Formats: sequence, structure tokens, C-alpha cells
Amino acid sequence: MDDVSRLGGGDGGRGGDGGPNDPAWSSNAMGQFQSQGNLGWNFKCQRYLGSITAAVLAALAVITPVAMVLLPRMQIVPLRSEQLRCPAECEGLLITLTVKLVLLVLGSWAVFWRPTRATMPRIFFLRTLVLLLVFVTTFAYCLFYGVRVVEQQDQLDYKAIVTFALSLVDALLFVHYAAVLLLEIRQMPPRYYLHVIRSPDGISRGYPVGAISIQRAAVWLLDKYYTEFPIYNPFLERLPPRRSRSKLAHSASFKFYDLDAQNNHGSLNPANARGVLSTTSSSTTARRNNSSHNERFYEEHEYERRLKKRRARLVTSAEEAFTHIRRLQAEPGPAVPMDPYEAAQAIFPSMARPLQKYLRITRQQPRHTVESILQHLAICLSHDLSARAFVEKFLAASPVMQNDKEKCPIQTWSLVCDVLLSRGIEDGTVFQLRQGDVSLLCRISNLPHFNITEEIIEPKSNKFVLRLSSETSV
Repeated sequence: MDDVSRLGGGDGGRGGDGGPNDPAWSSNAMGQFQSQGNLGWNFKCQRYLGSITAAVLAALAVITPVAMVLLPRMQIVPLRSEQLRCPAECEGLLITLTVKLVLLVLGSWAVFWRPTRATMPRIFFLRTLVLLLVFVTTFAYCLFYGVRVVEQQDQLDYKAIVTFALSLVDALLFVHYAAVLLLEIRQMPPRYYLHVIRSPDGISRGYPVGAISIQRAAVWLLDKYYTEFPIYNPFLERLPPRRSRSKLAHSASFKFYDLDAQNNHGSLNPANARGVLSTTSSSTTARRNNSSHNERFYEEHEYERRLKKRRARLVTSAEEAFTHIRRLQAEPGPAVPMDPYEAAQAIFPSMARPLQKYLRITRQQPRHTVESILQHLAICLSHDLSARAFVEKFLAASPVMQNDKEKCPIQTWSLVCDVLLSRGIEDGTVFQLRQGDVSLLCRISNLPHFNITEEIIEPKSNKFVLRLSSETSV
């Protein structure tokens, strides 16, 4: 268990091998968790100001027709008793007003009541347009309502006031319909192809997107990145060196000369010696460059072989360990009851060594600690999962959200683009997202127009005959 205790602390404390003491790990950790710091009141205001403004405007728009109907009944608007009479037709209008308001509130809640997915550097133009329409519509109706009540108070009746409030609700329903079209449906049909490549490991993906702005395309892409891209492991870029071949190559890169033998046959002046050494060194460098791709090929092949071997050992040891644990009801004889965490502690030492070796060769030590592994094993045991289900967390390299280091409430990315971010994407648009050592380069292209033609097969040409030949078996 002494070696197992270092599962979360790197490869035996060796620097530069993927442990948290590695400078590369420290810089990457600072890049990953920079979203947790330097987020003051400015960020909070920027994050919640748009949602609060939209909620306030929506509440005012819903309350306004109700206030228009209730003000005369509360004697705030002085009307005579004859003017406050509400016949059957007026009561029907009140019921219609109530139903439409309930439908408007339910529709707004179902479509727009959700937490903000991202804080964007520029304003969302279409959302601002919808909010402006709500404000203008509500303000105009309130203004005309006040003018009518003040100037034409003697000519008003309650039915006219209810009809006026009902027309406001109808206008708000049309604004809600326009908001659904602009904010939700408009971006659904795919119109562009978005190609993204991640640096430095070079993993790329392609997605169809609709007509949205650059900043919204960046947010949409980050959702895809955290749910579909594999985890970026900077330490996998440095494969473990093959010591035997490296030593052999190191010894073969030098050429030795017997200067005494040269003196026996003739003098060797310094100029000739420098010429011989320079020629030899250049030929050695050229030979080393020519064999570099072979070295990389053999290193990758050796790494894949070792990886498959340790993976097979891990799966086998996990399956053997899971056979030693059973539920208390399934055990006929007397047994000591254990909770899932105690059972995980009991069977974990039998698979700890293969798991440690696998995490070491895949450079996953910073991602998993002993406590997190035991918690995951306890969950698998409590839900009767198999050994394959337990090791899947360590074998699968995707998605990014599987990495516990990425499960932060706030992720900060920098968006770089030569075009104004509130503008819509178009063919040839290029933008980049950066976070620490990871960068996502995105290119936008138009989807082609598909020309589908119809081809009809004639019934006469869709018939066949059998040709018999003595040289074949048919």
C-alpha cells in the first residue's frame, strides 16, 4: 500500500513524469483553474444583469394588463357605478384575458426560464431586440391608457378598459411568438459547417451549425467540446524512452579515430583533422535525422504494446477482485457484513498494483487519487456493476467532463476573432478559443447546395437472363 498511496502523487515523485510537482502540471493547473479566481463584482454584474433585466421587463409586461383591469375596481381610477358594470360579454373578455395571460406565462417559463449558459463579451442582439419590443409595447399601452383615463374619463366604460387590456395581452403573445422564432427556431436548420482543431494534440471534429453569432457559436462549440472531445493529457505527448535503443544510438553517434596510426603513415595537420571531424559529424547528423522517424515508430509501437499488456492485466485483476465480493443475501453461510466503502477497501489491494501501472503508463496520476478510486469502486459495488464498468473510467479517454479537474462551476475561455463577436457567422469566419495551454481553432464554411435528381429504371431493362456455359458449374 506504500506504492498505492502515491497513485495521486505522480510516478514515485519523479519530476517531469506527469506528477503534480511537474512544472508542466503546475502551469496547466493554473490554466485550468484560473476561472475560480479574479471573478469579482464586475463578472457577477455582467453575468446576472441581462437575466435580471429580462425578468423585470417580463414581470412588468404581465402585471400591466392585470393592473389596467383592477385599477377601476379599486377606485384608483374614479368611475361611476354605471361605468363599472360588466355584462356577460365583458365577463367573457375577462375569462379570455385570464387564459391568455396564463398561457403567456407558461410559454415564457417553458422557453426562456433557464439559467444563462455563458457570459458573452458582446450583447446578444436578437435578445436585446426582443426586450426592446416588450418595453416599447408595454410603455405605449400604459401611455395610451393614462391618456384615455385622464382625458376621456366620462366616456369610458369597464368593457372598453377590459378590451384595451386584452389587446395588450394579444400584442405580448405576438412578441413571444417572434421571440421563439428569432431566438430558438432560426438557429436550428444547419447552414454552415464548423471545423474545430485542438492544439497541441491536433484532435479535430466537424459539426453543422445554424445561423448564429460568433460568440454564440463559441458557446455552442464549448458544449460540444466538454461532452464529445477526449480529455487532453499533456504528459502523453512525451512517450517513455526506450533505454536500450537510446543508449545504443547514443554510443553509435560518435566515431573514434586512432591518431597514432595516422602519424605512422603520415602527418595529419590540424586543418585536415578539422575537415575529417566536420565531415563525420555532418554525416552522423544526417544519419540521425534519417533514423528519427524510425525511432518514433518503434517507440510508439513499444508504447502501444505495453499499454495493451497493462490494460489486459488491469481488466483481469479487476474481474478476479470482483469475484471475491457478494451481497449478504446471496451468501449462504455466516459472513461479516460490510458497507460498500468497506467492501471497496477490502478488494482494492488486489487490483491496486495493476491499476497503478496502468495509470502510470497513461499519465493519469494527477486525475485520480486513492480516495476518488475507492469512492468510484464503492458506487460500482453498491449498484451491482461489473468489473468492466469499474475500469471503464480509467480506460475511456472521453469526454472532457469525465475529468474531475474540469468539473468547475465556471470555466473561463478567451475568444479571439478579427470580426465583431455579435455579428453572425459566415463562410470564411475564423475564431479561436483559448484556455491555458489548450486552444480551439474554428473555421466556418458554407454547407453545399444539394441537387437531387430523379433516375427512373425502366421495367424492361430490369430483367435478367441466365447464360449457361459448359466451362462453369452453373
